[in-house]
Amino acid sequence: MTTSPGTLDDGRPEESTLPPGGQRRRLPLAGLPKPVARARGFTSQALDDWSWSDTSYGVDQGVVEDIVLVVAELVANAMLHAGGPLELVLHATESRLRVEVSDGDPTLPAPRRPHQPALPGGHGLFIVQRTSDRWGAERHGMGKAIWAEFDVARLAPGRP
Repeated sequence: MTTSPGTLDDGRPEESTLPPGGQRRRLPLAGLPKPVARARGFTSQALDDWSWSDTSYGVDQGVVEDIVLVVAELVANAMLHAGGPLELVLHATESRLRVEVSDGDPTLPAPRRPHQPALPGGHGLFIVQRTSDRWGAERHGMGKAIWAEFDVARLAPGRP
């Protein structure tokens, strides 16, 4: 018997807070002030709701921080290079988390080459590439979506 959302009678967290088939959450960002901060907060809340920031499952806090960082980088890149973000979508399943940020510019991004870590700028996609398990970009309609995926096995290796 559940006494409160996400908690069993003995105080332990429930084993899964995702519905069967996963869950998709959307945050419209078009025209909002401080979209990076809003996207970070939205993502942190979703991870909390899914018990993907709960250390009792052996969640790797470094991966949690990487997910929030990737969201911030994708939203910031949309602001800097694509006229602003339109929407953030988080799609969680039992096996992975997919993060998508859409914008109205159909130009697909490419990491700046050569990458020069000692110079300012040009690091966003390298951060996304190095911290996520997979990433890419897809055109849709008049714009595009940049996405990154994180495997749950890496996020929460101790999760049942």
